[in-house]
Amino acid sequence: MIRACLIALLLCLPLAAHAQTADQPQGTIAVEDSATQDAAIAVRIRAILNELEGFEEVTVTVSSGIVTLRGTTVDAPTAERLNELVGRVAGVVAIENEVTETTDVVARLNPAVDRFMARMQQMVALIPLATVALLAFLLVATAGVLLARMRQPWDRIAPNAFIADIYRQIIRILFLVGGVVVALDILGATALLGTILGAAGIVGLAIGFAVRDTVENFIASIMLSIRQPFRPNDTVEIEGDIGKVIRLTSRATILLSFDGNHIRIPNATVFKSRIVNYTRNDERRFLIDLGVAYDTDLAHAQTLALDTVRALPFVLDAPEPSVWIEKLGDSAVIIHVAAWIAQHETSFLKARSEAWRLCIAAFDADGIVMPENTLRVLGVGDADAPQTAPQPVPKPTVRDVATQDVQATDEAALEAIVNQEREDGTNEDLLNRDSLREE
Repeated sequence: MIRACLIALLLCLPLAAHAQTADQPQGTIAVEDSATQDAAIAVRIRAILNELEGFEEVTVTVSSGIVTLRGTTVDAPTAERLNELVGRVAGVVAIENEVTETTDVVARLNPAVDRFMARMQQMVALIPLATVALLAFLLVATAGVLLARMRQPWDRIAPNAFIADIYRQIIRILFLVGGVVVALDILGATALLGTILGAAGIVGLAIGFAVRDTVENFIASIMLSIRQPFRPNDTVEIEGDIGKVIRLTSRATILLSFDGNHIRIPNATVFKSRIVNYTRNDERRFLIDLGVAYDTDLAHAQTLALDTVRALPFVLDAPEPSVWIEKLGDSAVIIHVAAWIAQHETSFLKARSEAWRLCIAAFDADGIVMPENTLRVLGVGDADAPQTAPQPVPKPTVRDVATQDVQATDEAALEAIVNQEREDGTNEDLLNRDSLREE
């Protein structure tokens, strides 16, 4: 057991010795030493320290190759630097560094003042070069501004004014960054550009997360202005809102409802939503439902409804009208009648209303019963009252069956309102009738 401990101790001794002499000179210690050699080492070390700044208060003594350093320095790193300097002198066996950091305020401030004055002198010397760099930056930035102000190239290549303005902003930014690069290259500080761009990227990322909804809305505005899914005065349905398109701005899509109200929908919502464009095609189908009694000749009722709708002057021959039995209701069989109109000339609502009115008139004239849902409410004592048969409802007399005017006058009035608002040049509009329509 004792033998094992001794072996472990012997193995640890070199490690401890290496830790203690990590900053000491390495190599073989000569047997010969003399006062002459110690004096030569001391003179050499003093000469080195006199040529360096910050070691004025350091004294050097050498005995048997062991150098002892005493005194003060401005800071601790300067004192630690002595070991490296003295260890490179030939003949030094060991170093005893007893140098401490000075507490003299004046001595501590003098190097900082000297560094400040040196930097000031350096800045004064760089003024002519900095002036040239500033002029180069202003020249490049001004060229970018002038190029961005030119309307002809950007309006020609951009689908609308909004995209053209984005092109101008990109040109300004590119020339601004180019001016900074040229100025830093003149000053010889191009390495600083990477730091600036990195910091700008981090700041931009943080701002992007903070205003994520605004950025999403801006990008959606760009995509909508390029794709043009609708045009001014188109009747569209977005997120359940129906109206005529007034304009598309960089923030929202403006609709005019059929009640005359403005509807502002954020472009991010418009871009992600299902858009129903009722104006894209001139042909539009309207649908009416008719309920007849269960004992009705359904084939005859279908033929009568189809002939009535087909005879309407505003109903198109192609696509042809159609009729079918949709479902069996509680008290009636539901028949659906569909027909097509040219909605740019015919009012959709008025055409559907006329089809309903004339079909009901035709059914009444032919004696086809269209029953209503009836409920019988029994009060207290009504159970013992004598039951009487319900009185038949007199059949109404069929009167005016002429087709009324179904021209799209309401739509024309709304279009006039939209056109009047669009003529106001104070509001931006990203819609362009001459641009390609999204397919």
